[in-house]
This record gives sequence, structure tokens and C-alpha cells, in this order.
Amino acid sequence: MKEKYFKYSLIALIIFLGWLVINGLWSFVNGLLGAFTLYVLVRGQMIYLTEKRKMKHVMAAILILLEVFACVVVPIYFLVWLLIGRIQEINVDISELVATVQHLIALVEEKTGYDVLSISNIETATTYITKTLQFIIGQISSLVITTVVMVFLLYFMLISRQAMENYVYGLLPFDGQNRRIVMAEIRQMVRSNAIGIPLLAIIQGAIAIVGYWVTGVPSPFLFGVVTAFATIVPILGTGIVWVPLVVYLALTGNWVAAIGLAAYCVIILINVDNVIRFILQKKLADTHPLITVFGVILGLQLFGFWGVIFGPLLISMFFLLAGIFKKEYLDTHKEEDNS
Repeated sequence: MKEKYFKYSLIALIIFLGWLVINGLWSFVNGLLGAFTLYVLVRGQMIYLTEKRKMKHVMAAILILLEVFACVVVPIYFLVWLLIGRIQEINVDISELVATVQHLIALVEEKTGYDVLSISNIETATTYITKTLQFIIGQISSLVITTVVMVFLLYFMLISRQAMENYVYGLLPFDGQNRRIVMAEIRQMVRSNAIGIPLLAIIQGAIAIVGYWVTGVPSPFLFGVVTAFATIVPILGTGIVWVPLVVYLALTGNWVAAIGLAAYCVIILINVDNVIRFILQKKLADTHPLITVFGVILGLQLFGFWGVIFGPLLISMFFLLAGIFKKEYLDTHKEEDNS
């Protein structure tokens, strides 16, 4: 009884302290997920530098961090400042903008009979605009904090690689074979999503820019970049960008460009998304499309941006662990009962 008391008291204390830690540091979870993702990608390089090239762990970690800055951090911040610069370069004439908006409102009311400037619509639009501005400001500040935490954690994960992996490996409640299966699944899923999702976004953004430029969409590069980011949105995807652009071209009377852009996006952009996503899934990780779709939905709700990587991983791990449980316990008991 005393031994059981100590055992369950220790378990309860671990759970309680774990809850306190997770609850208090949840705001830094994106940095942790980012560091873990990068660690999976550069782990092989760390092993090569320290074990094959006999480089000191600190020097190898610093070298890899410089690579991360050059290949990941700098391009992201350059893209953000480029978008901000493009927006600032837009010379907005207030009177012309007001006239354009009034013209669009008149077109909508004329074509559909819908009162755009009703009190309820104005209140809804004001609420959405306020929430959007708050979200953008919050994301910019969160990006800086996430980057600092991510680099800080990645450094210590690299210099203590072996001890960290042995500790985590020893905590897994499986035998040796199942441990290897679980760790291999995690590495494969993280590597697949970390490489495949940005690559898919870049390809679709480039294809979208071509269509926007040919059909005369204003600021095609800016909307192409937005389209690239929209690829992570489940189900809707790039449609949240190009559909409003088609409507805009139609309302301004440019029906040929509107029909051309709609046909281009439906025939080329959407199908390229499906084809490339299928090829990447087969090449990098043989993941069922439904796991990817529902995983992204789940991940975005739990982890924000990094959920596009870890959402599908959660669902895959659920089915993997359920399969291990079935194999180790349910099937074993059935064989014992039959014997």
C-alpha cells in the first residue's frame, strides 16, 4: 500500500506540475514546434558534423543556426518587409478610392438589388475589420517572439542531441521495435509536411501570379504571395483569393478577364494543387488525403500556423498508436483465448 501510495502520488504530482508548465508556457508553443521541426530537418547535419567531421557540438550548432537564419528566418522576414513595402508604395487617392467603392456598391445594388450599406452590414464589416487588424498586429509581434524562442530552443536541442533523444526514447511506453516505428513515423511526417507544404505554396503562388498578370489583376505579385499563404487553409484554399478577384473583374465590367481568370484557376490552379499534393504525399510520406485535410483543420485550431505540420501528425499518431495497442494487447488476448 505504501509503495502504491508513493507511485500514484508521484504520477499525480507529475500531471499537476506538467499542467502548470504547459498552461503557463503555452504562448511559446509555436517556438517549440518550430524548433522541433527544424531539429528534425537538420538532425542529420548535426550527426555528420559531430560524428563524421569530429566538430565540437557548440561550433556545429552555431554553423547550423547560421544556415537556418540564411535559409528560413531571413527569407521569411524579407518577404514580410517586401509585402509591407509594396503596400506602402501604393499611392492611394482618397477621393478616387471613395469613388471606386461607391461605384462598386452601386454595381452590386444594380445587379443584385442587395443593400450593401445597410446598418447591419456596416456593423459586421466594422467588426471584421477590427478583428483583422488586431490579428495582423498580433501575428507580427508573435512572429518575432516565436523566432527568438525557436532559435534559442533549437540551439540547446542541437548541443544536447544525444541526451535529449535518449531521455525521450526511454520515456516511450513501447518495446524497442514499436519505439523505432513511432520515432520513424514522427520524423517522416514532420519532414514531409515541413518540406511539402512550403514547396506546394511556392508553386501555386507562382502559377497564380502568371494568371493574375495575364488577366490584368492589380498588384499580381502581392495577390500571388497571398494566394501562396492561402494554400494552407483547408478546403477553401486558394479560392479565398482568386474568387473575390474574379468577382472584382466582373463588377468592373471586364468580363473577358473575369471568365479567363476563373477558367485558369479552375482548370490549372486547382488541378495543379491536387496533382502536386498527391505527388508530394507519395514521395515524402504515404499519407491519406483525409488525414491531411482534417489534420490541418485540427492543427490550425490547436497550434496556429505550425498546425499545418503537427495536425496531420497528431491524427497519424492516433491511428499508429491504436494499431500498436491492437497488435500488442487485443490480438494477443484473442490468440490466447483461441489457444
